Amino acid sequence: MSESSNYVPPKVWTPPASNGGTFANINRPVAGPTHEQALPVGAHPLQLYSLATPNGVKVTIMLEELLAAGHGGAEYDAWLIKINEGMQFSSGFVEVNPNSKIPALLDRSGAEPVRVFESGSILIYLAEKFGAFLPKEIPARTETLNWLMWQMGSAPFLGGGFGHFFAYAPEKYQYPIDRYAMEVKRQLDVLDRQLANKRFVAGNEYTIADMAIWPWYGGLVRGELYGAGEFLSVHEYEHVKRWADEVYARPAVKRGRRVNRVFGDPETQLPERHSAADLD
Repeated sequence: MSESSNYVPPKVWTPPASNGGTFANINRPVAGPTHEQALPVGAHPLQLYSLATPNGVKVTIMLEELLAAGHGGAEYDAWLIKINEGMQFSSGFVEVNPNSKIPALLDRSGAEPVRVFESGSILIYLAEKFGAFLPKEIPARTETLNWLMWQMGSAPFLGGGFGHFFAYAPEKYQYPIDRYAMEVKRQLDVLDRQLANKRFVAGNEYTIADMAIWPWYGGLVRGELYGAGEFLSVHEYEHVKRWADEVYARPAVKRGRRVNRVFGDPETQLPERHSAADLD
């Protein structure tokens, strides 16, 4: 570590006036809504409230894969939640997800609406609802869920750890960047070893594990996350790269990653999605 710090933690922490960095304006130490605003509702039973971050893309890929597989009941409305503007703290959104994080899903197909939040939970819910992309046999199902939970536990080190200090923090500090870069490379090595003799992450079948892991680690090795591909020498992970390219080539993946996207190439952006025609 090349920097020194004179900071001494106080006995009792109090929020700073500003903690700087990207998204600093929406950081706060309490939960609950900041304003009253109902969520929009479209014509389909499934209502998705999201943004095309890696966590949001997991769910739109799943929905597009279900539709491609012929599950017409998976038609959905996707509403844009601008997290940089604090839309996730509206009263309507908090009712669907008290944790105020995207994505959030409301299933209105039954007598009573079902709220589903946390991206991994949404993937499992949809897989079980439609009987797709999650094996029924216990060993294969367990292996799929192993890797889904691996992603849920590992990605915060990639996003909130490495991504924050490498791309979003107001200043660059060597210690946290080194710390999280080391962990991200270890995770990539875990995934590379798993994919050395497997077509997909949990085996030879494409599952919700791939849908969960690809937006994070597939995006990273394809140079689409934090601009950190060269820094992390992602070319070293040839099996991850092979898998990432194969998943990217799926038409439903290409469609799903466009939904609720408001950044990057304008040709890939689709702020809201209310029918398949919106993507055509």
